[in-house]
Amino acid sequence: MSSSQPLIVVPCDQPQQIADSPHLDRLKEFADLRVYRDAPSSTDEKIQRVREAEIIINSRGHLHWSADELRELPVLKMMSTVSIGTDAINLAAARSQGIVVSNVPGRTAPVVAEHALALLLSIARRVSFTTNALRQGVWASPANIYLGNKTLGVIGTGAIGAKMIQLAQGIGMKVLAWTFHPTESRGKELGVEFVDLQKLLAQSDAISIHCKLTDDSCGLIGKHELQKMKAGSLLVNCARGPIVDSHALIEALDAGHLAGAGIDVFDSEPLPENDPILNCDHVVLTPHSADHNPEGVDLLCSGAVENVLAYFQGQPQNVVN
Repeated sequence: MSSSQPLIVVPCDQPQQIADSPHLDRLKEFADLRVYRDAPSSTDEKIQRVREAEIIINSRGHLHWSADELRELPVLKMMSTVSIGTDAINLAAARSQGIVVSNVPGRTAPVVAEHALALLLSIARRVSFTTNALRQGVWASPANIYLGNKTLGVIGTGAIGAKMIQLAQGIGMKVLAWTFHPTESRGKELGVEFVDLQKLLAQSDAISIHCKLTDDSCGLIGKHELQKMKAGSLLVNCARGPIVDSHALIEALDAGHLAGAGIDVFDSEPLPENDPILNCDHVVLTPHSADHNPEGVDLLCSGAVENVLAYFQGQPQNVVN
């Protein structure tokens, strides 16, 4: 390959996601490719890794890119995330510098929704609590929750939320939905009733969150909203940690107001060893791994690469900024 080709850099692939993906080979005809498996030890090292890159493939959102950091990268023209979420990148700053940012929406919706359903079933049936009790030699039989004929409130009705609605209806649940921009046609398409958030909170036996993290959704579910939820209800979050006030969630769990929570996303990732949610009894926690299986990873990697190829062809796709 000629050194005159543009440079694509994967500045960090920890935990591993795209480094060994065969989809990367599709880029070698168009660009030089540099992949770093380990995390940079400092901001200076992070910047140094991508200083000459025209394109960054940001794996797993492990690295965050501030406005100041992006301004240090005058060569950068495009960023492709190996993810649905783009909260790791200052989109406004990227837009002001003419940097195209593309994500991978929709492809892994069935994978993520399946994980959300697994969390919901696990907390309803007290799987983590009873497993831990048995390990301690305790034959505990707390009453579990049958979800059939119960009401699930789905917050966010994009691709993942839509699939979650289907799965919940498939096990006999009734579904209410809320989104920032409801329409009658979308409700008919999904086969659900859109209601206001307060009604959804008050009438749902379980709530599953699937909206993206924005200024409007940050802290969407706080102490007031958790108090509005039914006593003994369940909460699942496979979206982003800051959408839910984590301190208020722990209070609601410890007080017994919520019967359980299934959480895949956190304010700080990796989750600190002393995070108080680890002391809650009726929780099932996974390390932001809803799409971390061979099928999900392959879908994300192929999507990220196809976004880069579309950029090279002068037809950027899945542009979020």
